[in-house]
Amino acid sequence: MSDKQPNPHEKIEKNVGLMAVLIAVAVSFGGLAEIVPLMYQADAVQPLPGVKPYPALQLAGRDVYVREGCYNCHSQMVRTLRFETERYGHYSLAGESVYDHPFQWGSKRTGPDLARVGGRYSDDWHRVHLINPRDVVPESNMPSFPWLADNPVSGEQITAHMRALRIAGDPYTEEQIRQASAEVAGKTELDAVVAYLQALGKHAPRGG
Repeated sequence: MSDKQPNPHEKIEKNVGLMAVLIAVAVSFGGLAEIVPLMYQADAVQPLPGVKPYPALQLAGRDVYVREGCYNCHSQMVRTLRFETERYGHYSLAGESVYDHPFQWGSKRTGPDLARVGGRYSDDWHRVHLINPRDVVPESNMPSFPWLADNPVSGEQITAHMRALRIAGDPYTEEQIRQASAEVAGKTELDAVVAYLQALGKHAPRGG
């Protein structure tokens, strides 16, 4: 008779159900070890001076920006590299994106990074650029968004969104939420996107 002791690892390998359970447990512990510290870190991040939750019109513009997939071509993250800071300005800081749900960081740049675009162009330039980019940048391959000029901003929708963001932790006051519908009354989605773009990077530190 063989005196060979049973191999516990071999038992696990031959028992598919047991292996699946142990794998799930290992993945769960690994995920918790990575996610939980980040949750506490996110709570510790403080907004930069001047950074506040988006006003109603800017929030509506951000919603349109996300809906239309602008992040697929434009990041909002300046890296800590000299050629980036020389082109765009100070590198991006977490305190700028405290109220971004979801944030628009990333590395995809079919078009330029927009983290510091606020104030670089006039409102009229942005309007023309969004309706037909080639009118201001002839070589642009950016799609046109002419329907934004026709779509009104929904006061009811933006009010509901602000209430949801308050539940998520954004410090909107009841007065701000009540006034949201009036602030976007008569505004189009084009107005909203322009307002959002003009606000990007306004509170970033100066210099590279």
